[in-house]
Amino acid sequence: MSHLRIIFMGTPEFAVESLDILIKNNYNIVGVVTAPDKPAGRGQQVQESAVKKYADEKGLTILQPEKLKDEKFLKQLSALKADLQIVVAFRMLPEVVWSMPRLGTFNLHGSLLPQYRGAAPINWAVINGEKETGVTTFFLQQQIDTGKIIFREKTSIGENETAGEIHDRLMFIGARLVLKTVEAIEENNYPQIEQSEFISTGEQEKHAPKIFKDDCKIDWNKNIHEIHNFIRGLSPYPTAFSAFVSPDGKTHSVKLFKTSKEISSQTYSVSTIITDSKSFLKIAVKDGFILVEELQLAGKKKMPTIEFLRGFSMNGDWKTEL
Repeated sequence: MSHLRIIFMGTPEFAVESLDILIKNNYNIVGVVTAPDKPAGRGQQVQESAVKKYADEKGLTILQPEKLKDEKFLKQLSALKADLQIVVAFRMLPEVVWSMPRLGTFNLHGSLLPQYRGAAPINWAVINGEKETGVTTFFLQQQIDTGKIIFREKTSIGENETAGEIHDRLMFIGARLVLKTVEAIEENNYPQIEQSEFISTGEQEKHAPKIFKDDCKIDWNKNIHEIHNFIRGLSPYPTAFSAFVSPDGKTHSVKLFKTSKEISSQTYSVSTIITDSKSFLKIAVKDGFILVEELQLAGKKKMPTIEFLRGFSMNGDWKTEL
């Protein structure tokens, strides 16, 4: 087993893969810090984070502070005498926490820093139509997502790939990068590159702020590429939504998960829904049609378009809400 004493901080499924690869490579995880248990879902059952469930199975020491500056938590953290802390999909750490270990604290971020600093890097890369993204390991410092870069790893983004598909791929690429980073730190042979060195002359920095529900409404007046990227960039979560409006003016709220583009010159007005009521449903936009492949009606489950049309009559002139 490695002599390094490591504290791992993370909460969702995305972080579990990184913790798992460290355990499998015999690293000494002396503590795991994760979010407190909280009620979730319709029944408000108390839910444990994915990282806590994994850490529990492995018999690791678990800390779940409400506040990261809490004196009791800081004492517990200090008592673990970590050489290194690793953060994957956790929350912003105060300096008193990230400066504690002798080798510092590094973070895995789901973008090619310095591009897409912020809470939703995967979503925004897809929404903005990027052709590639990746993961970055960097040392924490005062400003969020600005520390010196250790390593970056790139991956391409397919034209129809969703944020969810990219997320799952980056989870594994990121875990391997975390392992590579720990090995390099252990050998005291690793780069520390200023983020400014990764910005070309004239290149603009793009940001990845948190996305709220109100940000997820589809604007059908945008061009076909922007609409398609917006839908896949918010799929499966927090999910792009719109409303289908029936000929008598009733609105039906829908979430769209999977679409494709049909670029063509067409004469329908924007937001017109075209369907054979059996196998296809497409929405007229400026430069063609958005083909809906997977959607969810409010109160129903997510389903392919064919299944949706089997149970939902769309006779007459339907439109989407602009």
